[in-house]
Amino acid sequence: MEDRKAIYDSFEEKLRAELIKLCTQFEKLNGKLLGSPDIDEKWDEYARDVVSDAVVNFNGYPVVALAWAAYLGAGVASRWDCGWEAHKSDKYQDYYGAQGYDDMDEHITRDIIGKALDSIEAKEMAALFSSCAEKALGLIRHEGFESQSIEAYYILIRCVKVMYQIGASVELKRLGYNYVPVNVK
Repeated sequence: MEDRKAIYDSFEEKLRAELIKLCTQFEKLNGKLLGSPDIDEKWDEYARDVVSDAVVNFNGYPVVALAWAAYLGAGVASRWDCGWEAHKSDKYQDYYGAQGYDDMDEHITRDIIGKALDSIEAKEMAALFSSCAEKALGLIRHEGFESQSIEAYYILIRCVKVMYQIGASVELKRLGYNYVPVNVK
């Protein structure tokens, strides 16, 4: 099991680095992930439900299964910025749209982040998260993880987690947050 964990850890780090690079090329990140402990704790709380939705949707809609995790991260980051006290107890399903999981992206974009669905920002976000999901799928295929295996399940968990982190980071940057090293003496 130790060897498998190392494989999963290595894949996660490689994926994270590739997606940070891609988002930086899109000028949506500056080469680093942004985040907060509060946003990370929400991942810990939501992970089981997010992964469950991703597993159910992955075979038919693999890009959606991954991209929606990025939307969730963006939604959590937006709520963290605008009034965390009012939203820190939100449940995962609070990010669902009127049609549940199916229109979660639209609900987060329009109702949480506050962007019209036909706006340039919304279209850029959709293109970015789709590109990130495609990149993740390409990396899964390149690494040769066998479809429908236990190994594939653990890799999917890692992909969804990284996509959540990417979404949160992109939204934090859009909101004006930036990574600033602090010199501690």
